[in-house]
Amino acid sequence: MVTTTDEREYGNLIGSDKVEGTAVYGADDNKIGSIERVMIDKLSGKVSYAVLGFGGFLGLGNDHYPLPWQSLKYDTRLGGYVTGVTEEQLRGGPKFSNEKDWDWADSATGRAVDDYYGVPVA
Repeated sequence: MVTTTDEREYGNLIGSDKVEGTAVYGADDNKIGSIERVMIDKLSGKVSYAVLGFGGFLGLGNDHYPLPWQSLKYDTRLGGYVTGVTEEQLRGGPKFSNEKDWDWADSATGRAVDDYYGVPVA
């Protein structure tokens, strides 16, 4: 069965492959990066983080910035996600590079991201 792009969206639901590559805009509606992947909690099934690629040139040399999923809202006008995070805040936030992977299993690492962006403890 061949699936077209439009068939991967169902009302308010969207396939993860359509989220990856979607632009993310900062508080001033300027593009600050693109979603490289989403991180889904295995137990709850909820998306916890979007990993934003930012800082490179044409995708090369990007740093990877995990953003709490709840900090993103889809904007149909822009065709991408909007966050209240500024580019300056993003540059100062937790990140990892291609040379160093993120330890997603370490709860302190996730807590550091949540604390930086002001996400309340659940």
